[in-house]
Amino acid sequence: MPDTTPAPATAAAAPAPRAKTLPDAQTVTQVQHWTESLFSFRCTRPQSLRFRSGEFVMLGLMGDNGKPLLRAYSIASPSWDDELEFYSIKVQDGPLTSKLQHIGVGDEIILRPKPVGTLVHDALLPGKRLWLLATGTGFAPFASLTRDPETYEKYESVVVMHTCRDAADLEYGRQLIAALREDPLIGEMVEGKLQYYPTTTREETPFMGRITDNLASGKVFEDLDLAGPLTPEADRVMVCGSLGFNLDIKTLMEGWGLREGANSDPAEFVVEKAFVGE
Repeated sequence: MPDTTPAPATAAAAPAPRAKTLPDAQTVTQVQHWTESLFSFRCTRPQSLRFRSGEFVMLGLMGDNGKPLLRAYSIASPSWDDELEFYSIKVQDGPLTSKLQHIGVGDEIILRPKPVGTLVHDALLPGKRLWLLATGTGFAPFASLTRDPETYEKYESVVVMHTCRDAADLEYGRQLIAALREDPLIGEMVEGKLQYYPTTTREETPFMGRITDNLASGKVFEDLDLAGPLTPEADRVMVCGSLGFNLDIKTLMEGWGLREGANSDPAEFVVEKAFVGE
């Protein structure tokens, strides 16, 4: 009689991992386009990467000349996240973002795992109230810091001021801030401590005006029912935006007696000078 004993089961061969083709390659895991000029994406995190919330890394793609084309990007995810998140502009003829805006899930990017930056808690002296001031995609490092428990452990209150031209440009930050109160890790810490002040400069919205104007005029203090102006005894400030914005804020802060700090010399305010380019 023929042998009818079933053959032993064999395990299906696991698919071979995709070979990395770029130097310092990481794989894109999520992409979201917010407007025609703004998008965010997530990617795998190198096992060796350790960073402080608020720092930036160099990332990019291979250029047409076969050499890496890299720009400084603030890490938008907090230091405890298993993945890395970034928030970017799209410039149609920009050397990097004209290509980067077309990435999809499964694509590779180049990410140099050497984080640096001044928008970190270590660069500020202890204080009571933390101000996070950003224009445009300068919100990225504060997307990291507002999701870090250390931010709420160090300060009695946190004020986020974010300004863009139109309301749609604020959506990434608006959704992120709104989700914080439901976050299982920091939701209870955020409650009663975090105040969000989004403004526009072109489209009519509930809050209007440039950050410098709203601080100098006292409008933000009135709108949020806060004591003002800022003082070197109580207030600490982080700034990330265009060069002109950074200089204007620096002038305003120094006029109020706050000093600019650094990792090696902590003080009352810090400015990120490496703002993402094209």
